[in-house]
Amino acid sequence: MDCWREQKIVVVGAGLSGLAVCHFAARHGAQVVLSDRRSAMQIAGLGRLDANVARDLGGHDEALFVAADLIVLSPGVPLTIPALKRAAAAGVPIWGEVELASRQLKCPILAITGTNGKSTTTELMGLMLQACDYQVFIGGNIGVPLIEAANQPFDYVVAELSSFQLETIDHFRPRYAALLNISEDHLDRYPTMADYVSAKQQIFRNQTADDVAILNAEDPQVMAMAQACRARKVLFSSRRRLAEGISYADGHIYWVDGDDQYVFDCAGLQLSGLHNIENVMAALVPVLLEGGDRHRAWQAACAFAGLPHRMVKVRRLDGVNWYNDSKGTNLGSVEKSVAGLSAPLTLIAGGKDKGGDYRQLRETLKSRVTELVLIGEAADLMEQAWGDLCPVHHAASMEQAVAVAQQITPGGGQVLLSPGCSSFDMFRSFEERGECFTQAVLALSSRGGQ
Repeated sequence: MDCWREQKIVVVGAGLSGLAVCHFAARHGAQVVLSDRRSAMQIAGLGRLDANVARDLGGHDEALFVAADLIVLSPGVPLTIPALKRAAAAGVPIWGEVELASRQLKCPILAITGTNGKSTTTELMGLMLQACDYQVFIGGNIGVPLIEAANQPFDYVVAELSSFQLETIDHFRPRYAALLNISEDHLDRYPTMADYVSAKQQIFRNQTADDVAILNAEDPQVMAMAQACRARKVLFSSRRRLAEGISYADGHIYWVDGDDQYVFDCAGLQLSGLHNIENVMAALVPVLLEGGDRHRAWQAACAFAGLPHRMVKVRRLDGVNWYNDSKGTNLGSVEKSVAGLSAPLTLIAGGKDKGGDYRQLRETLKSRVTELVLIGEAADLMEQAWGDLCPVHHAASMEQAVAVAQQITPGGGQVLLSPGCSSFDMFRSFEERGECFTQAVLALSSRGGQ
């Protein structure tokens, strides 16, 4: 980065990663401009911005973009905005924050992507490596920008990567690339499912035979995407024993890598659900191949109780269990969460529509969901897709949704918040949505039942 001293860098997007890039670039002597279509009043954190960083707010100055030596994009910024198109036509390099960060890292990168399970797998992988006495940075889409690891003495960087982040890589090359699963998501951003798949496939782009691709053997889309991958392929399966790789059967995880064969008893895991078994298996692969202490790693996996807003049991009241799965922002995630529970089940769903086909959940909902409480912009679309399966109730707020759910869910039943949508119609984030749900549930009074 020091070779870019006095170079003109435009950072697009004043989110967490954009502000972190500004700080890093300014510290290394670049001439930095932060560009965002929002006004200063709409952006949190500007007060912490380096005084040497210029601001281009309320829009994007195309002249600044065309004159830049480098443009660095935040993940949420689409490549289709006019200023970026003009800059690209003028030959200006356009990188994402992940690409910039990867060029500064001094250690191997372990990257995780997929539609669901990314955050849990990333956290698990990092914790298991840390338990083996490695110095590990855990970040990326999970919350801490990757640029924060630049030039730091870590043994490994474990990074969750979204499709948005993978759109803008160039030379980024992970030693390990895990593709957990693929289902419909972000079709409000991508014109087709093929475009979404293409973005995810970028994770393998620069891997060689010296690298490893960790793949879900039971996901046909994943296996199809990996056909052109040049890395060594290590498969995981939750449905059958594999002759090589890592698989689950009869309550145990089996690892087979030539003469190395280990068995892990899943009875000690706090995480529940077959999807979490898959996350644990994917996370174990780099630890075992890198020679980490498998006993310590497994202890770390067993101690992990899960991340906030991901199938967290909030409370039991009047014989009803309440679960917060606010991170369930796509239909594949909702399907896994619903499949892990039994009827009678009240599902609270809805939010900002992401363009998926809600009808694909009909069979899963039909067998388990007995009541639907719908919120947000997508409520009408969901009712059209599911309205004949069970009674449907509409709510104008999360508090009202919780109150309705309490009224209609019998003792012995369960209430699940798993929206299947993004949160941005009613909330600033899935975290805020989950916290609102949790607070509303904890505020409920007993109806005098169990």
